[in-house]
Parts: sequence; structure tokens; C-alpha cells
Amino acid sequence: MTGTLVLAGTPIGDIADAPPRLTAELAGADVIAAEDTRRLRRLTQALDVQPSGRVVSYFEGNESARTPELVEALVGGARVLLVTDAGMPSVSDPGYRLVAAAVEKDIKVTAVPGPSAVLTALALSGLPVDRFCFEGFLPRKGGERLSRLRENEHERRTLVYFEAPHRLDDTLAAMAEVFGTERRAAVCRELTKTYEEVKRGPLGELAVWAAEGVRGEITVVVEGAPEIIESLDAEELVRRVRVREEAGERRKEAIAAVAADAGLPKREVFDAVVAAKNATRPNP
Repeated sequence: MTGTLVLAGTPIGDIADAPPRLTAELAGADVIAAEDTRRLRRLTQALDVQPSGRVVSYFEGNESARTPELVEALVGGARVLLVTDAGMPSVSDPGYRLVAAAVEKDIKVTAVPGPSAVLTALALSGLPVDRFCFEGFLPRKGGERLSRLRENEHERRTLVYFEAPHRLDDTLAAMAEVFGTERRAAVCRELTKTYEEVKRGPLGELAVWAAEGVRGEITVVVEGAPEIIESLDAEELVRRVRVREEAGERRKEAIAAVAADAGLPKREVFDAVVAAKNATRPNP
């Protein structure tokens, strides 16, 4: 008989969040594949458990090469436990390749449910949780980051991202540029740890806050795009802004009101107004 692949969730901060089954699996697995064997050692010491099986490293750098070895052990009847540094394997962590390879060989795959930074941040955000999508880490380069964000510009579901603390200010500024400064968001920092913090507010305000520097593990939750109430072309958007301006509103407020009425980002209405203004200028 073939063995079983067990994906085990590990604490994202507080060791007391370790699921009860995790201790039994750590003690009884024939092979433990760990993203970081040093962190695994600290985890087993904290849980007061002594693994009886073989421990091997399984991280991004050796995932492709080590997967066949683990599949061979599974085919031979071993119980292989996969753990990452924190949270559930395969969620922005190693695991997908091994699961896919095990499924292809008709090997049983099960899980020890555990903590998840994605779900924890989503629940704490105060934003809609009925529909959401997880986008993982954004690209490090600014241009690629903007391109990825533009793919999500009209996404109606709540968005969840991971980000490194030293890139958070640039990421929030890019989000404000693409999604609009008023789009609601929450920055969840150091979840379940001593200095846990959830900072909520419009993206524009959060970008200013993050510019001062933020530390720790970061998960960003962003409100989905508003429903498009009306389908308006650029000419009609400009006309509505002008009507409001003629009624005494300042252009900034007029653009914001038209965008809200149409369910569009303020940037889109602003761009339409600027384009119309440029089109009326006489050629030099």
C-alpha cells in the first residue's frame, strides 16, 4: 500500500495556536519535510515532542529536486508530513508540486488544519468576507507591481496580499494610485504575536502612515471594486463634472461625486476631465 501525504498547518505567531493533531503527526511521521529545519526544531521543542522519523529540508530552492524523493517514499508506504515556517503549506509556501505529484500517483493527501494568515487577516479587516481572492506577494519591481495591480483594478471581491515590511509603503502608494486613495483597506501586522496591530483606513491614508516605516509580518486586505452603477463614456463623465462645477462645486469634489455615482475610481473620472481639457487646447 502507498503512504499518505499530510499537510500540516503551523502557528503563524502564538505557539498555543498549534492544532492538537500536529504534535501526534510530528511524533509519528516517517518523514518530515520542513521548509526550515531550524524552525522545525524550535517548534518541536516548544511543543515538547520528539520526531521519530527522518527530517529533510523542503524549500523553494530544492522543491523541484526533492519532490521525486518524497514521492518515492510515499509510494513505498511512508507517512510524509509537510510543514512550512508558518501557516498552511502551499499557500505562498512550498507544497503545490508535492501535492500535484502525489495526486498523479493516486497517493492519499490529507491535512491537519491550522492557522492561516490569509483568513485571520480577512476576518480582522472589517471588510466584506463573503467573497475574496488571495493574490500572494506582488512583484518587487515597481512597473511589474503596477501591472499586477491593474489586473485587479475592477475585481469586485475583497483582495488579500502578502508584503514585506520594507516594501509596504511603495505597495500601498501603488494601490492608492491604481485602486484610488479612498478605497478601504486594512494592514494586518504581526498577527497573533505580542505586537499584533491592524491598521484600517483609506489606501491614501495608509500609504502616508506606512511611509514612516513598519516592521513585522504583513498581510494587506483591500476592499473590492465598487459595483458599476451606470455605464458612462468619458464624454458623459466630463459633462456631469461640468454641471456640478457650474452649480458651484469645486472640481475635486465634483469628480469625487461623479465617480461615486458611477461606481468608478476617481482616477478614471479625473483622467477623462484632463483628456477633455487637453483636447480643447489650441495647437501651438
